[in-house]
Amino acid sequence: MATNQHPLQAVVDACTPLKFAPLPDIRTPGFPANHDQPTTQRWYRADLMAAEGAVGELFDRTAQRNGQHKLPAATRFLRALLREPIFLVSAGLYRTGRAPLVDAQHLWFPWTSDATFGTPTVTSAAIAVLADDPAAEHPDALVVGGESAALEQAAAQHMVNAFSPIIDAVHAHTRVGMRTLWGWVLDTTHFYMLNPARYLCHDAEEAWERAHRLGEELIRAGARTRSRPRLFPFCENHPQGTWAVRGTCCFAYKDDAEHGVCTTCPLKPDSDRRAELQEWIRDPALAP
Repeated sequence: MATNQHPLQAVVDACTPLKFAPLPDIRTPGFPANHDQPTTQRWYRADLMAAEGAVGELFDRTAQRNGQHKLPAATRFLRALLREPIFLVSAGLYRTGRAPLVDAQHLWFPWTSDATFGTPTVTSAAIAVLADDPAAEHPDALVVGGESAALEQAAAQHMVNAFSPIIDAVHAHTRVGMRTLWGWVLDTTHFYMLNPARYLCHDAEEAWERAHRLGEELIRAGARTRSRPRLFPFCENHPQGTWAVRGTCCFAYKDDAEHGVCTTCPLKPDSDRRAELQEWIRDPALAP
């Protein structure tokens, strides 16, 4: 990694070529906007959106577009707001050994003229690095020590602090359980390390071990879950023959019974999951 490059730019550069790379917009000096935002009616900051009581109204407006059941509506709402920030941290940590530090005061959500959220936007380039990182002296770098566990701890603490106002507000408005909401965050955090590893044909177990450590730190920082996701090998000796099972159902099937449960759903029998995933290996066009 070049020392004259912003340490967060290295994260963006490492993640952008991936097949699936839902990065947030980063708007700080030296970072050009990387998404064309649709017409924005209003910007909501993560902490103020909750404090000002806007979450309930915005939740109801998005739920009207996508179905009436509150369980899948809740996870869709979190996906619209938190998918990109989670990917930035999880995939960024996996790809570069650096931990972008998200916080509620620098996480913004554009509400568009068609009553949807645009790409979340980060307005801070703060990033945690180890003491031996070439970027350790950069003014936006937070040196957290010499062991990788310190990176996961810093990343997790910032994620919980940044996401808690939104998750608390969704829970209060919908009464959807905190373990369901945080379970979605934990599952997504794991998958966003595993997915780059599979795409690059890297060691899936190694990626999962790091995701597990980050998940442990999330729980230690205050995230709640009933069960953890698990690794799921389904095609022996194939470089992409490992996927995973979520610990928490997203309940999408409640709005689309014909579609049924997702391939990674904990409600799906492993025998059916294995057969479906093996079909993906035989014909990648079938994979979502």
